Amino acid sequence: MAILNVTPDSFSDAGKFLSPDDALRRAEIMIGEGADIIDVGGESTRPGSERVDVDEEIRRAVPVIEEIAKRFDTPISIDTSKSKVAAYAVDAGAEIINDISGLRFDAYLAHVAAESCAGLVLMHSRGSFETMHTEPAVDDIFAELSADFIRAISLAKASGVADENIALDVGVGFGKTQEQNLELLAKLDKIVLEFEGYPLMVGSSRKSFIGKLLGGLTADERLSGSIASVAISVFNGANILRVHDVKESVDAIKIAQAIRKEVIP
Repeated sequence: MAILNVTPDSFSDAGKFLSPDDALRRAEIMIGEGADIIDVGGESTRPGSERVDVDEEIRRAVPVIEEIAKRFDTPISIDTSKSKVAAYAVDAGAEIINDISGLRFDAYLAHVAAESCAGLVLMHSRGSFETMHTEPAVDDIFAELSADFIRAISLAKASGVADENIALDVGVGFGKTQEQNLELLAKLDKIVLEFEGYPLMVGSSRKSFIGKLLGGLTADERLSGSIASVAISVFNGANILRVHDVKESVDAIKIAQAIRKEVIP
């Protein structure tokens, strides 16, 4: 899943792809590098970001989705936690709704997914939009993650979303400590086993924990660390990798999958 931010304030690539033409060119490059899904986002969720008005988020994301859908067969995901944005995006050609709140911010989003038969990614996060990066750490991140996934899955299914259309995202960097981010990636197979049948997504690309581990590197200096986290995630059972650097990630995924097959036939 290749990240295409059409925002002026994302923590990485901010402002680079605001126009539909620039975004379309970027999508074409990422598809050529091996992206299986293009994830379009019109609202930044970086620490300290502010909510974007629904109409503004639609204005940013929907024209881009329309243009990508016209030109390419690659599935498009809309990165939003607002049901109205998701509805417009699906009408424009998006096939997946990627919700960082796991239906906590806008439960009606599940109805949009059900009615359109769109895929639905349920990410684990805690707190409100404004506090989700500053929530106090929980003692047992795995128990917290498991309980929240069960809640989100139940809500999605009650709204009519089919099991096969649901994927889960562990939410690296959202309300977790540095140690918990590392523990989640190291023991991802535990979550894979517990929620067998649901594809598991990991979005560790260029996250701040990588920068901190590598001595304070900025977002655009975190390629090597991001690739390491991608490879470990795949080896431990992740099915979908949400990344900025597509070509390098695709290469790493191929190697990690080949090694994993030798260990887990």
